[in-house]
Amino acid sequence: MSGFACGDGGQRAVQELVYFGTNTPSGLVMPEDWTRFLTDTVTLRFPEGLSVWQASGQWRAASGVMVNEPTYILSLIHPDNATTNKAMQDILSSYKTRFHQEAVLRVSSAVCASL
Repeated sequence: MSGFACGDGGQRAVQELVYFGTNTPSGLVMPEDWTRFLTDTVTLRFPEGLSVWQASGQWRAASGVMVNEPTYILSLIHPDNATTNKAMQDILSSYKTRFHQEAVLRVSSAVCASL
């Protein structure tokens, strides 16, 4: 993600929005399971900070069925490098495996960040 410059002290970064559906083959991802995943998997890799909120989501599964489900949305802003990209891939893979998910949506955007 290159091709732009940040002014006024801003730093180039990546904003990730990750959509974690909570329907599983055996029910829903319970709030305590989500909190444990967030602590053990996400915060471990991104201790600088993050934001999370709940939403109602829908998507078309590979079977063609429309799925409506409670969803957690994770927002992270981080440097654009191989280390953070691998950390993001690990988070998505871990969630899919742990909670038997077909997919996790990841949206990445180039941004300018300043504190």
